[in-house]
Amino acid sequence: MTLPAPFDKLRIPVIGSPLFIVSGPELVIAQCKAGIVGSFPALNARPQSQLDEWLHQITEELAAHNRDNPDRPAAPFAVNQIVHRSNDRIEADMATCAKWQVPLVITSLGAREEIFNAVRGWGGITMHDVINNRFARKAIEKGADGLIPVAAGAGGHAGTLSPFALMQEIREWFDGLVALSGSIAHGRSILAAQALGADFAYIGSPWIATEEANAVDGYKQGIVEGSADGIVYSNLFTGVHGNYLRSSIENAGLDPDDLPTSDPSKMNFGSGGNTKAKAWKDIWGSGQGIGTVKSVGPVEDMVARLESEYVAAKEALDRATA
Repeated sequence: MTLPAPFDKLRIPVIGSPLFIVSGPELVIAQCKAGIVGSFPALNARPQSQLDEWLHQITEELAAHNRDNPDRPAAPFAVNQIVHRSNDRIEADMATCAKWQVPLVITSLGAREEIFNAVRGWGGITMHDVINNRFARKAIEKGADGLIPVAAGAGGHAGTLSPFALMQEIREWFDGLVALSGSIAHGRSILAAQALGADFAYIGSPWIATEEANAVDGYKQGIVEGSADGIVYSNLFTGVHGNYLRSSIENAGLDPDDLPTSDPSKMNFGSGGNTKAKAWKDIWGSGQGIGTVKSVGPVEDMVARLESEYVAAKEALDRATA
């Protein structure tokens, strides 16, 4: 579909997904300056009053960048809201987002009509992440502008459906904005997401291994050293199934191949379930696409690599179909 402004001016069609703890102003600003959408979870700003400070910083720095670089403006930014009964900050965080008129609000773990309407009221766009077609329909019925299908292999809280199946079912009835998530960490995969019908690739785990990410060195190195077969899918740590680095589970003294299950009704982000290890502080989320990440470096280098791979993949496809 034709992308709405300012999302039609991205360097490559990528949204950097919000990473719990890891995403902060430095990472978001670097992503936006590099030409992709940067995002962060509102809950990363603690205490709640810090969210206003972060949005002030992001807005001012991106405006300054745009004044200095009129031929290379920054991409818009996004804030992720956890729309779940366990989040007692949602009203205050939404009021702060309204103050700064956040361009894109990404909602997770619940679709609420009043939130979609509020964002639309200030001229913003909403996208809701889903793990199946049923949840996708509910989100659109309640007023979401777009969808983020979280397919198999995505980092953190993720679904189990193939992106081929999930995108096919969604595109049978929905022609709005879609950002596909799940193991996307290479330019070829961005082009593949578009071939499946997505407008954007939704990329998370590779940004953990950047200089601007708020992650400890061990986590960054775990991404660099990791691969698809080093990812474990479990609901033990938060009550919601997600993908995690096997090495971090082992370092916490747990057996990745013999993890108990958690009660989903007792969802608690970061509690660690019945373990002493805390997600995402000790148990590190990651998607299956990290095999392409070979070193820790600045965001700009990561975007440049993705752009080069994306352009090369498009050229190869053009030659093959000429």
